[in-house]
Amino acid sequence: MCPPAHFRVTYSINPWMDPAKPVDLPLALAQWEDLRDRYRSLGHTVEVLPPRPDLPDMVYAANGATVVDGRVLGARFAHPERTGEAAAHLEWFRAHGYARVREPEHVNEGEGDFAVTASWLLAGRGFRSSPLSHPEAQEFFGRPVLGLDLVDPRYYHLDTALCVLDDTTDTEIMYYPGAFSPGSRAVLARLFPDAIIATEADASSLGLNAVSDGRHVVLPQAAAGLFGPLRERGYEPIAMDLSELLKGGGSVKCCTQELRDPGR
Repeated sequence: MCPPAHFRVTYSINPWMDPAKPVDLPLALAQWEDLRDRYRSLGHTVEVLPPRPDLPDMVYAANGATVVDGRVLGARFAHPERTGEAAAHLEWFRAHGYARVREPEHVNEGEGDFAVTASWLLAGRGFRSSPLSHPEAQEFFGRPVLGLDLVDPRYYHLDTALCVLDDTTDTEIMYYPGAFSPGSRAVLARLFPDAIIATEADASSLGLNAVSDGRHVVLPQAAAGLFGPLRERGYEPIAMDLSELLKGGGSVKCCTQELRDPGR
């Protein structure tokens, strides 16, 4: 995670961002600290990436890389406003003992568009990540990559429209069908017939921008319609208020990069 010490909205690179709406920085910091402390209370270790004054979107740490089995595929950002974040993430990984680090050739925005199940990578495309990043990731990680087309600009990254609930299986996800092309909806229905289907109301509150450890699902408090279905599946939903960070187009997952690094 990266604290929003310099978070602000002075440009717009997704439909959620409106420079006319000021950010309450003390509140953004308090909401981020609440999320960080919640992870720690659940028994998770939180590593902190130092923020940089010239990179206001660094708080959305999920976008900086994808880590699978200790392998780190860096990001290459689509918009110049975020380009510098890629090097900051790779510097952190190299300084912390990750030996298998790849600087990508093609545009991808980390876990924004790569979601990890037990066997696969689900990969978004259409607004940010290049389709060419999919074979690059497959070659690097040695896992099948399944491409999914995003068609609604509000859901500009896969992690705004889909959440893996248990990455020890290939079956447990929740998603919003309206974010995807007809063909991708058909693929998701075939692969995940028992998925939790989000309503437009829950998706538009970024309720799918969530993090699950296989038991606890940390998600925006406004996505109340997901709480019941999650409990019915045996998960414990944990509601968070990240309303200030929503002004930049992100919520729980955007603020959280998962370090899948056994043995590094």
